Amino acid sequence: MKIKLIGLLCVGLLFFVSCNKNSGEGGTGTVQGYVKLINHPDDNYNLPADTMDAAKTDVFIVYGNSDFYGDDVETDDQGFYKFKYLTKGDYTVFSYSTLPSGEKIPVTATVSLGKGETANVPTLYIHQGKAYGTSIAMGKVYAMYFHNDTYRGQGWAYEHRVYIRRAGEPYHFDDVRVSLDGVFAFQKLQPGDYEVFTFTENSTEVPTPLIKELTIENAGEIVEMEPDTTFVVRIQV
Repeated sequence: MKIKLIGLLCVGLLFFVSCNKNSGEGGTGTVQGYVKLINHPDDNYNLPADTMDAAKTDVFIVYGNSDFYGDDVETDDQGFYKFKYLTKGDYTVFSYSTLPSGEKIPVTATVSLGKGETANVPTLYIHQGKAYGTSIAMGKVYAMYFHNDTYRGQGWAYEHRVYIRRAGEPYHFDDVRVSLDGVFAFQKLQPGDYEVFTFTENSTEVPTPLIKELTIENAGEIVEMEPDTTFVVRIQV
């Protein structure tokens, strides 16, 4: 009986050891890294985004191919975090970017950890801010100027107003004026289909709409209308 009992104990110990070869807690390894925050504070795409240490930010870790995270920690003032007492295996670490709508977008990185080792995770760059996840659409307006049907000149349509609406909708949701160099820009746009329009005048100064279609395929991009689609308007002065 003693021999059989010892044998069963050995089998049990082997089974226990084999079960703990998977990723998880109970070891002497460490997974650590940094989180950086890229802030998009406004819709001025001419300014670089601010990058800073992501202090007091939640970071999560997934053991192996689990469907759930196994633990979470908070970064320190330098954006540094550490998960300790881990076994040999693969780990996925993630934190969240935050869209202006409040929607959370995971940012992940995966590392392999050896027994008793320290694995350094590639820096996680998370984003937030009013302009994050949006795009900007730019175009130009050129004008032909008339007075009582007499040609007075031409040039960029400074101060001319341009409108934007979602495709299929009757009303615009934003309007801007053209700059000195003829440029207009609509900002904080989500991916989708839009119609950009402005007005030209005939000889009796009756405004007629000029409409162009615009598609934004991805967030975080600047979409420039092609030169051959520049609006050309007639303006009575």
